[in-house]
Amino acid sequence: MHVVPITEAPAYEAPGHMQMAMQRLQGMEAGPSGSVWIGCSLLEPGGGTTLAGSDLEKFYICLEGVVQVTAVADGHRQETHLHPLDSCRIAPGEARQLFNPGTTAARLLLVMPQRTSTPPQETSP
Repeated sequence: MHVVPITEAPAYEAPGHMQMAMQRLQGMEAGPSGSVWIGCSLLEPGGGTTLAGSDLEKFYICLEGVVQVTAVADGHRQETHLHPLDSCRIAPGEARQLFNPGTTAARLLLVMPQRTSTPPQETSP
């Protein structure tokens, strides 16, 4: 078992993220993981991200507040608002933008695959 108390979860920064405080809860510098890492973001009112995509799939779960999510893929634009316990998947290559339109902070949970430099090795039985 690997436990990361929230008071010890490492903070991190990412390009294109404004008025956001982010912490890694599991994976990467927060501890071992062979498949995913989990982060928690606090978006201040008016805070969010630029519209950008990556080659990795992302899952967002709104924990509190309201988060506007805009996604663009193949020229098709989609927009929604996530409320507590609503979730969405952003596909690889799909651009996304997060924004807190509210007057109070919003909190999001992020689950993403670990980026590996080499493919996983197959094991023999």
